[in-house]
Amino acid sequence: MQPRRTSGGFFYVPMDFTKLDGLIPAVVQDLASGEVLMVGFMNQEAWDVTRRTGYVTFFSRTRNTLWTKGETSGNRLAVRDILIDCDEDTVLVKAERLGDGNVCHTGERTCFFQRAEGVTIP
Repeated sequence: MQPRRTSGGFFYVPMDFTKLDGLIPAVVQDLASGEVLMVGFMNQEAWDVTRRTGYVTFFSRTRNTLWTKGETSGNRLAVRDILIDCDEDTVLVKAERLGDGNVCHTGERTCFFQRAEGVTIP
């Protein structure tokens, strides 16, 4: 798929939802710190809602429904930028943390707070 320039100088890149049963991974990164906050999946509808509302919305594979991050906790993720990978099947969402700023359902700031043991670091 080739990016197409829109009015205003931006590129429209159609996402490739043909892999992973119609889903694309969405990596969410803190705009201010660069820290990776979480990874979720978006289907076409979640992608459209995220772009339309400006709040990160995912597709829940376990509940088979859309969910906007922070809709119950108040810890929303406001979209500030979205980058699309070279294969057009993964997005990096740079977001501002709202609410108390804790993104993980465990109450942690990020979902990536557990370090793997036994990893050889050259």
